[in-house]
Amino acid sequence: QVQLVQSGGGLVQPGGSLRLSCTASGTIYTMMWYRQAPGKQREWVATILSGGSTRYADSVKGRFTISRDNAKNTVFLQMNSLKPEDTAVYYCYDSSSWGQGTQVNVSS
Repeated sequence: QVQLVQSGGGLVQPGGSLRLSCTASGTIYTMMWYRQAPGKQREWVATILSGGSTRYADSVKGRFTISRDNAKNTVFLQMNSLKPEDTAVYYCYDSSSWGQGTQVNVSS
């Protein structure tokens, strides 16, 4: 089973940017980002297919960008124009394994 190790995240002011990374121990195919805010269910954020096609939740469309570096088995989530409601623990997922989670806090 592939292991996923995340990095990035932290505290940022509203309107700021952060980039999350997720590196897999093996070849990556379809990769996804999810997030879970306190007291809420985990929700899907974005998907990138093997060929590079992307999909986004309406709540992040136009602000977040998912990308991949196949040579490094890594997927990224660039988050711009961050809002307080983006505060959550973010997880990468490859349809069988989850990353360990990364806290993102958007606050002034």
